[in-house]
Amino acid sequence: MRKVDVVELLRAGRFEALEALFAPPLRAVVSAETVRVAWQVEIDRRGEVRGVGTPVTEAMPAGLVRVSVPVTCERGGLVVVTSVDDAGLLHGLRLAPGTTAAWTPPRYARPRRFAEHDVTVGAGPLAVGGTASVPRGRGRHPGVVLLGGGGPFDRDATTGANKPLKDLAWGLASSGVAVLRFDKVTHTHPRVMAPGFTMRDEYVPHAVAAVDLLRREPGVDAGRVFVLGHSMGGKVAPRVAAAQPAVAGLVLLAGEAQPLQRSAVRVVRHLAALRPGPESDAAVEAVTRQAALVEGPGLTPATPAADLPLSLPASYWLDQRDYDPVAAAASLEVPMLLVQGGRDYQVTVADDLARWRSGLAHRPGVTFHVHEAGNHLFFPGSGPSTPAEYEAPQHLDPAVVDLVAGWLRSAAPAGRAGSTR
Repeated sequence: MRKVDVVELLRAGRFEALEALFAPPLRAVVSAETVRVAWQVEIDRRGEVRGVGTPVTEAMPAGLVRVSVPVTCERGGLVVVTSVDDAGLLHGLRLAPGTTAAWTPPRYARPRRFAEHDVTVGAGPLAVGGTASVPRGRGRHPGVVLLGGGGPFDRDATTGANKPLKDLAWGLASSGVAVLRFDKVTHTHPRVMAPGFTMRDEYVPHAVAAVDLLRREPGVDAGRVFVLGHSMGGKVAPRVAAAQPAVAGLVLLAGEAQPLQRSAVRVVRHLAALRPGPESDAAVEAVTRQAALVEGPGLTPATPAADLPLSLPASYWLDQRDYDPVAAAASLEVPMLLVQGGRDYQVTVADDLARWRSGLAHRPGVTFHVHEAGNHLFFPGSGPSTPAEYEAPQHLDPAVVDLVAGWLRSAAPAGRAGSTR
């Protein structure tokens, strides 16, 4: 496959042909329908394509190559970023803003207050890399393991020039909380996303290993190590706590509670509403049909991933269908903080936080907070949220960092939680 083939397929509207080039990790988060809508949103914003620049390549882990193709439009530009294996299959596809801006530390980060070092999370062929950020000074600090959202994210949850989990890690470490974040197994070992793979496989083994690792870290209070999950990471966090009873409590940032197939329909409808028309209607119809297959009796381990939402394997959907995150959380006896962005269209106050509130109404030690200005990444803003908000270089809202840091420092360890409702 030539480096510019992806751009040519996008320009020609050949989204099904593009999807045929997706490797399983990319199918986990992207379909032809979602690419169609996302591409049209970019064209509506920037105008028609006027030129395609020279591709830039760089080596990545696991034998992949990142290819960045600059695209010039009538009103600005963008960069089509792909990750390609030696067979020419795509493991990543992103429409990034046409900017060379690099991540810079947020104002609330104080690098002199903590030290960082690399760690290895897990063992054997599926081990991944991570980073521990430990406050300087004497005493034992509370700790927290960060879990990223759905998709093959690195330890920083890198999105264009933004690194929201690195923002959070540096902000918390500056406030006296030790943090361990790590690359997802689907980022380091993308070929694991294949038939038989599940959400549990994607998160739980490495999260448990990370908790064990952070509890052994010098300067960390082993009895006060928490798990913080964002989006799908929040959905699976109760499962991690059930697997590792040493977890002192949970923080869920935009934690998913609604079934994933229904969230997928809602998100595609939101994107389609940004550009009404036949193509958007077709995208909604396709995802709705796929979601119905997930919920119906016809879903079996042999159901092709191409027939399912996000092209995730049937094993992933069967695992999701059998897992109720709210019930799992309700069965735990640990303190919890649930924070939701008021402007989030991917995980919402109405569909997700309402489920958490209802299912945890009887539980002491649970705190809910709606950050009205926050979108899905807890970037501050106003008005309806759109994918374009994720483009500009920005940082996690300091109010959210302060809220989480304060809660982690004051939360009682598991078994000693009082009501904070």
